[in-house]
Amino acid sequence: MKRGLVLIAILPVVLLMLMGLKWVKLTPEGEKVRVLEANEVATCKKLGRTNVSLRAKVGILKRKEAKVREELSVLGRNSAAEMGGDTIVGMTADIGEGKQTFAVYKCVNPGS
Repeated sequence: MKRGLVLIAILPVVLLMLMGLKWVKLTPEGEKVRVLEANEVATCKKLGRTNVSLRAKVGILKRKEAKVREELSVLGRNSAAEMGGDTIVGMTADIGEGKQTFAVYKCVNPGS
């Protein structure tokens, strides 16, 4: 009986710790990708877009919105690098659902 009570007491603490963990890692290629605003990419070549998603909840608990937003940006940067892009611009965001769409651009030497 005591073991069950201890588990019940510890479980919320463990879940809160997991909610603060960084789940997504920036690749070396993704590190080179910038996040800009739409008005900053006028001279860039648009390559397309990428849709990224991740878990916004751990069990029934919502993860911190700032952490979800940061990790979506990391996923967007990694994906843009795979597409040959060097810049992303957020297009849509459903942070609460863990989804975001980014436009992917090539701004450094856009003609090559």
